[in-house]
Amino acid sequence: MNPLHAKKSRFLVCLAVCTFIYTFIYLKVPLYEDSNDQKFRVKEAECGFYPDELCSALFVGKPAAFRIGNFCQKSYQPKPLSCIHTPCSCPTVLKTLHFITKPLSDEEGNFSLAYIITIHKELEMFVRLLRAIYMPQNIYCIHIDEKSPRDYKTAVQNIVNCFENIFISSKREHVVYAGFSRLQADINCMRDLVNSKVQWNYVINLCGQDYPLKTNKEIIQYVKSKWNGKNITPGIVQPLHVKHRTQVSYREYVHSGVPYVYPAKSRKSKPPHNLTIYFGSAYYILTKDFVQFTLTDPRAKALLEWSRDTYSPDEHFWVTLNRLPDAPGATPNAGWQGDLRAIKWKDQEGSSHKGCKGHYVRDICIYGPGDLQWITESPHLFANKFEPARYPLAMECLERRLRLKVLRQAQVPIEQHWRLQEHSYFNMKLDE
Repeated sequence: MNPLHAKKSRFLVCLAVCTFIYTFIYLKVPLYEDSNDQKFRVKEAECGFYPDELCSALFVGKPAAFRIGNFCQKSYQPKPLSCIHTPCSCPTVLKTLHFITKPLSDEEGNFSLAYIITIHKELEMFVRLLRAIYMPQNIYCIHIDEKSPRDYKTAVQNIVNCFENIFISSKREHVVYAGFSRLQADINCMRDLVNSKVQWNYVINLCGQDYPLKTNKEIIQYVKSKWNGKNITPGIVQPLHVKHRTQVSYREYVHSGVPYVYPAKSRKSKPPHNLTIYFGSAYYILTKDFVQFTLTDPRAKALLEWSRDTYSPDEHFWVTLNRLPDAPGATPNAGWQGDLRAIKWKDQEGSSHKGCKGHYVRDICIYGPGDLQWITESPHLFANKFEPARYPLAMECLERRLRLKVLRQAQVPIEQHWRLQEHSYFNMKLDE
């Protein structure tokens, strides 16, 4: 063979191999479009000691962390939680799901909180929430939407059966968004809680897509120092633009299997006992005396009955009663005070936040990894809403951050199964 032809053949073979290698590598690296529509390539090596190192970068808002995080959370899917789809023995549930089994300080042991958690889906999210707020000195009422699938109810019951201080509400509702059934679900749990043997101090209501930003100890210190025997029900006198909620009668309907609330043509009567109607948050922190008041006082009973055909009555019921000067723990002039929920509302974009890095549902942000800095810098006790199936990294970062804070604050010996991971390869930074 001609030497020139031989060199040419070797050159062509080399060129073909190089082209193949380059094409293979290029196609194997996922592309992510950032906010400027520029192509951003990430290699798995850039995920670092996943997820701790990346979480720390997200908490302080490092620009590249958001883009890297979106790649990494797809490459490192978290393992499904054990013992939630397949029944386990109770000792196994406690250990594998990392439940804390002792009061972590005398202050916490002597101050019990009650929780009402209303759920209907996202079993893993519920378990993550429950283990985050669980303490053996507290008490928990779980309201499961009656519409939920049977296997979902069974799975929740299997978890609950392992705890003496967690129970399913004795009466369950078919919950309709913005309907009276949502308020009734809380009332049902309250009736059960006031009859429990646990001497709780305050009750806090949560939904299944909430997650705590503060530790149990920090929540107790917040209510004791800033509110001390008072109820927290953020809200104001009903503004003009929401008066239709209580002036027109609303009904719960089901169409094609989808429940919804729709206004009827009839106008409502005036509020009972000449009550001034307020508008506020559906979330609250209430004293036990106030809960007993809402269940027994004639004005509270009349307001509850009058609210049956109103729109989203849980957004006026609690705050209206708490503004009565003679109600136990009342705060007649509180306004919007009370750092209960960190929520990114779509209509507040540009004023209270710089946009949702996940996506909006009913004008509420479902948080993504890029929202973590805003969440952790918030003074609120809880944040809403999360979908770990869609944005697993956001949930995983917050979980690890909270548990690290809890264990650092503990004043008792730490048991190994309380840690969410056996080994930590990166010292996650916390803003204490």
